Amino acid sequence: MSSSPVAGPAATGPSSGPATGPSGQPAPDRHRGPGRPGRRIRPVSAGGRRGPRRGIARYFPQYLAVSPYYLIFSVFMLFPMLYTVYLAFQKWDGIGEMQFVGLQQFRFLWDDPVFWLSLRNTVVIWVLSTVPMLFMALVLAVLVNSVRRFTAFYRVALFIPSITSLVAIAIFFGAIFSNNFGLINAILQSMHLSAVPWLSNEWTIKLVIAALMTWQWTGYNAIIYLAGLQAIPSELYEAAKMDGAGPVRIFFSITIPMLRPIILFTVVVSTVTGLQSFTEPQVLFGSDASTNPNSGGPGQAGLTTLLYFYHQAFDNNDFGYAAAIVWAFFLLILLIVTINWRLVQRKERRP
Repeated sequence: MSSSPVAGPAATGPSSGPATGPSGQPAPDRHRGPGRPGRRIRPVSAGGRRGPRRGIARYFPQYLAVSPYYLIFSVFMLFPMLYTVYLAFQKWDGIGEMQFVGLQQFRFLWDDPVFWLSLRNTVVIWVLSTVPMLFMALVLAVLVNSVRRFTAFYRVALFIPSITSLVAIAIFFGAIFSNNFGLINAILQSMHLSAVPWLSNEWTIKLVIAALMTWQWTGYNAIIYLAGLQAIPSELYEAAKMDGAGPVRIFFSITIPMLRPIILFTVVVSTVTGLQSFTEPQVLFGSDASTNPNSGGPGQAGLTTLLYFYHQAFDNNDFGYAAAIVWAFFLLILLIVTINWRLVQRKERRP
């Protein structure tokens, strides 16, 4: 007696439809949970381009929110910077037609004694201002960090010079260090000492400019150092005191190593800002009728590189040569920043 064949899983082939239950409805898939419908697969366009477009459209409001900054940066900073590269190989007075001269501007720059004088003045002023400024800022930060009262007042007092108008500061220093009616010379004469030609001598001119820059940026760097000091765990100082370490040993063995990344930051920032001194000599000697307003004072002792660039561009209308000056100066700043970076980081690379 033979039995009729029973349909089972083996009876369904690849071409057969979905399995059905006793009531004729599709049987539930064993890979899905009970009552969980299957997810429909949406067709994707050729090349898979739909996904990236949806991603950009998803973040379009964020891109739109930050776009004004990049538009303004591109128009007023990026484009002029790239245009000066093109301008450095041209001879142009700002009105007439440009004339391509190749590397002639840089050849003349190499043989220009005034350019090297301005470069030497800039480096000397930078050294005279940056080294004492960072040292004084670190000392002030340590002193403020050690007090427990009026800390907010000290922070505001330190930060005020950096937000004061640089033109006002330069006028104030010009009045204090004036050769004839300055406050410093009045004090010296009251002490029966001879007056000092602060704004006439080659080295005193550099000292006045360096003092102006030091007064302006010492508090700014002190605030940065103070933030770094407050991040150092107090347990390190307590353990050092328990081991018998004095204040000097604690300063050089704990404070300086823990502040090394912040010191590196202040050195780099001070290098970039210190080498870009322009307003200080321009305001100090701009009202001197006996010399050119942009010559840097008597003997061109205060002529910095950016002031020389301004003189060539807007006094002599030689925009091509001015562009060559500023790009050569940019390469010098980049070199000095790299040297400072390697000098500060050298101790960390030692095993």
